[in-house]
Amino acid sequence: MDSLQLSPILLHLHPSHSHHHSFVLLRHSHFPSLLRTASKNANFRFSRSFSGDPFTGVGPTSSHNENNPFPYQEEQPQLQDQEQEKGLLLARETDDFGSLVGFRLIPGSGTRTEEVSATASQIEQAEVKVEQELEEKAETNVSHNIVFVTSEAAPYSKTGGLGDVCGSLPIALASRGHRVMVISPRYMHGTSEDARYSGAVDMDRGIKIYCFGAEQEVGFYHEYRKGVDWVFVDHPSFHRSGSPYGDMFGTFGDNQFRYTLLCHAACEAPLVLPLGGFTYGERCLFLVNDWHASLVPVLLAAKYRPHGVYKDARSVLVIHNIAHQGVEPIATFGNLGLPLEWRGALEWVFPTWARMHALDTGEAVNFLKGAIVTSDRIVTVSKGYSWEITTSEGGYGLHELLKNRKSILSGITNGIDVTEWDPSSDQYIPFKYSADDLSGKVQCKIELQKELGLPERPDCPLIGFIGRLDYQKGIELIRMGIPELMEDDVQFVMLGSGNPVYEDWMRATEAAYRDKFRGWVGFNVPISHRITAGCDILLMPSTFEPCGLNQLYAMRYGTIPVVHQTGGLRDTVQNFNPFAEVKNDEGTGWTFSPLTKESMLEALRYAIQTYREYKSSWEGLMRRGMTRDYTWVNAATQYEQIIEWAFMDPPYC
Repeated sequence: MDSLQLSPILLHLHPSHSHHHSFVLLRHSHFPSLLRTASKNANFRFSRSFSGDPFTGVGPTSSHNENNPFPYQEEQPQLQDQEQEKGLLLARETDDFGSLVGFRLIPGSGTRTEEVSATASQIEQAEVKVEQELEEKAETNVSHNIVFVTSEAAPYSKTGGLGDVCGSLPIALASRGHRVMVISPRYMHGTSEDARYSGAVDMDRGIKIYCFGAEQEVGFYHEYRKGVDWVFVDHPSFHRSGSPYGDMFGTFGDNQFRYTLLCHAACEAPLVLPLGGFTYGERCLFLVNDWHASLVPVLLAAKYRPHGVYKDARSVLVIHNIAHQGVEPIATFGNLGLPLEWRGALEWVFPTWARMHALDTGEAVNFLKGAIVTSDRIVTVSKGYSWEITTSEGGYGLHELLKNRKSILSGITNGIDVTEWDPSSDQYIPFKYSADDLSGKVQCKIELQKELGLPERPDCPLIGFIGRLDYQKGIELIRMGIPELMEDDVQFVMLGSGNPVYEDWMRATEAAYRDKFRGWVGFNVPISHRITAGCDILLMPSTFEPCGLNQLYAMRYGTIPVVHQTGGLRDTVQNFNPFAEVKNDEGTGWTFSPLTKESMLEALRYAIQTYREYKSSWEGLMRRGMTRDYTWVNAATQYEQIIEWAFMDPPYC
């Protein structure tokens, strides 16, 4: 390891320390511009320094002692310059992984203390120079070209948390100095919703992609907004009514074709699109989201790197929901535009019990599996979920593969858009409030009761649910628990759509409990904000929840979450015990486990009793939830670390 020689101006000795020489810790990230290579030694040397131990004053020895916490440099040959012979040495400071994080000054040999005396003005000048160096370094922190590939990104397209993440995280990373592109389809429905793309301009850069037995031509639209390049892949298959994935008749049958186009186009975009006058180039970090973008890491390895393209690129897979994997018959592999030898990367075999008939071999193409075995890093949207997907219960058949790649698997909890979800400025709620002034909260509750036709009772606990009406969200548990819950003096409101069976059940329950229950079939953004602000308790009995956002919105609005202890819900909601002998200043809600009706009702009763009998504790719960940090800054910082790790090693495939 090369040793380096530093300019004397970096030596910060306090003038009053005549007997005990002080020293400073210098961060290694700021050294390169201040160092020059000197000789092949294990430590670093100043050009001027003092002799003796900085704490005891004992002079140095000529030999190196490995057990000494302040080892001395061995004497250099006499032919070496005398000034090089003298010097302060910098002992290395390393972290747990062996990475260099800083240096510690230690004395060299054969020098005098008089040589390092300095006036106060000299020290001040030295400090100013170092501060300038640190500021210059801070302004030029390592930045990356980051390419998000996703099937949806708010506000252009959104069906759930995926759209929220890919609409907010890119902006947070761009604000931290990275160059960020988001690539998603240009969905055109022939409705007023198409106006969302009105700011995007046709780049007139059509490209041809060979897949599904023919050349497919796609175009690109571009909008620069909030520091991010929003790029939309245009193709007739993205122009249809319904949601991004299906319509009233079910899931679109050509989704594999549509998202194969997206992945191919995403790999070409950094090479061909001159955004801001410059392409992103080959040294990119592809951040691919869920199965829809999972072909990208496979394409990088199979189509581009064999020809010397993207050899310096890396890929990070983000799993938002492992239940959706992009599985199609094995016969479709030939349509994907991949070399035949890469079939094994995507090949998936169903167990015998899952096969349709006796002649079914169970072979299939699995997009998500392909990304798991080829990407450089894997991220899930919470720490709890990163563990759950390695279990047989939560991995949906991919748990063994994920176990094998556990060393590069991380969990990062999502943030939320705190400008959109802010009770002090929310345009959708009738009264504004904050953690410092909670008076508007009860007014929002009264207005919600009035809007829904419920009795206006500010002291009655109002419980809410917002989400899809399907098994994952725990609707079956709510359906079983409602008759018993309705025996208590509470009100309950639900907002959501999904399984027609649950939609019909909501309507029937509303008819049976006219003064206590309301069910809003469908989804309405303003109503979701008003329910979040007006309810006292938010119930989330999800069977599994990779991250969950509604509990974060609820806490932001002083609404106390009661959640099943799973995935991101376990990570974000801290259980509160109002009967604890020691005052609890950390709880933000209630979690329950196991996933049973009795366990859920018990947690709800704790919340209801606390609301009625422990007003000061309830107010503490509200304020703690409202003052927590929900911004994307924390998540963006963690993603930056994942990106740095990805570039530390050669491409995985």
